[in-house]
Amino acid sequence: MAVPKRKVSPSRRNMRRAHDALGSNPYTEDKDTGELRRSHHIDLKTGMYRGRQVLTQAED
Repeated sequence: MAVPKRKVSPSRRNMRRAHDALGSNPYTEDKDTGELRRSHHIDLKTGMYRGRQVLTQAED
């Protein structure tokens, strides 16, 4: 059986856990509408992306 040769020190253990922290909020406020949206994604309410119309509103 494989058994660790030495005890893992607290410093090395914490270095391994350094990537487990939560990231920042992925949502930003839209400049035009003020709605929250994800960066680099189309605003589904208006259909705008980077200042131009990408999606058209469906007529029901």
